[in-house]
Amino acid sequence: MNEKMKKENGNQNDNENENLNPNETRSEEVKAAGSPSTSSPSTGSGTETGTGKDNYLAEEGAALEEELRKAQEQIEDLKDKNLRMMAEFENYRKRTAKEKLELQATAGERIFKDMLALVDDFERAEKAMAQADDVKALREGMDLIYKKFVGFLADHDVAAIETENADFDVDKHEAVTTFEAGEDKKGKIIDCTQKGYTLGDKVIRYAKVVVGK
Repeated sequence: MNEKMKKENGNQNDNENENLNPNETRSEEVKAAGSPSTSSPSTGSGTETGTGKDNYLAEEGAALEEELRKAQEQIEDLKDKNLRMMAEFENYRKRTAKEKLELQATAGERIFKDMLALVDDFERAEKAMAQADDVKALREGMDLIYKKFVGFLADHDVAAIETENADFDVDKHEAVTTFEAGEDKKGKIIDCTQKGYTLGDKVIRYAKVVVGK
């Protein structure tokens, strides 16, 4: 009797175990299917895309920095050239101003130095006139001094303005009066009361003339 009850209890326990096992298995399968995977292919793809974009931006930034550095170097080079040019121009301006003053001073000095020889000639002629009785010799001496003085003027590019039988020219002549001289002398210079002179192409004194009408 006791053995029979033990056997029935053992069979009942086995059935209960068999009934529990399928449920536990299905529960584990459901849990396994529902649990997320530790590695996702989509996550890896997004990381690779983000890394490529970062590299592109870094390269672009480096290129812009290099261009900016080159532009700054060019600006500094231009500033340096500009400063040098300004310094050279200032030196040139000072040098030409100094040379101009020196030229004006030396030009006047040269002219007066050349005139001293004429003064010497006039002083010798004055002494000769006081002691000599020969008027012809004195006249010849004065003529030599005059020619020497005219040569001195020519050496300094000073020339007399032509007036003899010349047409009246307002750019060179100054009419002090007019004179009735007939049709053939109309507009012509009849007489010159004071010589005029030019220095190169510039009139430094107009010739004072009488003009026919």
